[in-house]
Amino acid sequence: MSKTARADSMTDENRQARAIADRIRLERETRSWSLAELSARSGVSKAMISKVERCEASPTATVLGRLSGAFGLPLSVLLALAEREGERLARRAQQPVWTDPETGYTRRTLSPANGGQLELLEVLLPAGVRVPYPASAFSFQHQQIYVLDGTLDFIEGSRSHQLSTGDCLQLGAPSDCVFVNASDRATRYLVVLTRRT
Repeated sequence: MSKTARADSMTDENRQARAIADRIRLERETRSWSLAELSARSGVSKAMISKVERCEASPTATVLGRLSGAFGLPLSVLLALAEREGERLARRAQQPVWTDPETGYTRRTLSPANGGQLELLEVLLPAGVRVPYPASAFSFQHQQIYVLDGTLDFIEGSRSHQLSTGDCLQLGAPSDCVFVNASDRATRYLVVLTRRT
């Protein structure tokens, strides 16, 4: 990779980190919550929330899942770099991609950022990775998972589902969940979300 390409990549990462930090702070301040209140609601330490908001730490998928659950918002809202009202086409090159700094888990927002009722996400889960989410991250949305390539173990409360390419699972009542790729190659799957009414 050239120096210019590396610099552009770092700039994109910095912009993305700043956008996530700004979104988290905006959601907290809109609700008039202190750091302590958001910490109590999410189970994320005040110190970590403060570091994330100051762009001094990159939040993991688990941290973002807890924060989105506390806010009652889809995770993709926290990951949206810029919502452009009225756009109905999301070209591949402009789709926001977020990578978990801890696991390498990658989440691409496929849906246009126009506030539609349906959200479509593409996830790449590296080999040997586990990503847990609390029940609160699922309490405000209906969700289905469709495996595009590979295998996925999805632990939903006390139930475990082994999914292979072409399998589609509709999630049940909100519960603590874990996405697991126990294989030796990456798994790619779609997540389809609609808000609960």
